[in-house]
Amino acid sequence: MGSPETYSAESLPTPRTQAGRDALEALVARPGRAVVGLDFDGTLAPIVEDPEKARAHPDALPALAALAPRLAGVAIVTGRPAEVAVRNGAFAGAAGLEHLTVLGHYGAERWDARTGEVTAPAPHPGLAGVRDELPAVLERAGDWDGVWVEEKGRAVAVHTRRATDPDGAFRALLDPLRDLAERHGLVLEPGRLVLEVRPAGVDKGVALTGYVRATGAETVLYAGDDLGDLPAFAAVERLRGEGVAGLLVCSGSAEVTELADRADLVVDGPEGVVRLLRALSTQLG
Repeated sequence: MGSPETYSAESLPTPRTQAGRDALEALVARPGRAVVGLDFDGTLAPIVEDPEKARAHPDALPALAALAPRLAGVAIVTGRPAEVAVRNGAFAGAAGLEHLTVLGHYGAERWDARTGEVTAPAPHPGLAGVRDELPAVLERAGDWDGVWVEEKGRAVAVHTRRATDPDGAFRALLDPLRDLAERHGLVLEPGRLVLEVRPAGVDKGVALTGYVRATGAETVLYAGDDLGDLPAFAAVERLRGEGVAGLLVCSGSAEVTELADRADLVVDGPEGVVRLLRALSTQLG
């Protein structure tokens, strides 16, 4: 696992890979041809026990507002509903973020700051069956005090962070919830002490790739913290093969190491992500 970089708000860190160093150099040299993609929870917002109380780091909005006008675009790519990420990030009407895009539900929803509107297809029909069967599935899996269900509209998430044995509950629920998802034509996405049932074929990699291609960007920086960000990391790696420079940033934590192992740059959680954004805006003048 990579160690988080330490650097000032004025200086940029040095990625540990040549591909990452090349991408950072390209972003600084041609910011108008670059996009930045960011996860929300764990990347812009600290992880909290109650996701409804998650809020962007207090310095995230000023850092984004200073950087975004210099770029081809900024996208928040999140598993949350788009309107929830907009509310929790205080993005609506923020000066400097007039061209911000929020790709919610892994890209199934899109919010554009220019219109303030969310566009999305109809929810997957299999979710109704999952909701009906979920209480019985949870009961059969054992008496896990503190496990709770988050209704996300286009997905259903089972959280174990508040359980008396968070890791034990997570392991016990993994297979039953995967079976439930598959019976209804859905997939199970494990995360940081959360198991989310959602439609297949929609992930952060698909969402990020579509955004990069729509903007015509030559460089992409993507920052994430959780297993759901691995498809976005893979998308950046594929885009490199198409000639798009890519910088992979891990918002580091002790809970997930897979992203740190794949990242060009590891920073110290949301605080480190904000510091990186500020350093970028300073370098771009």
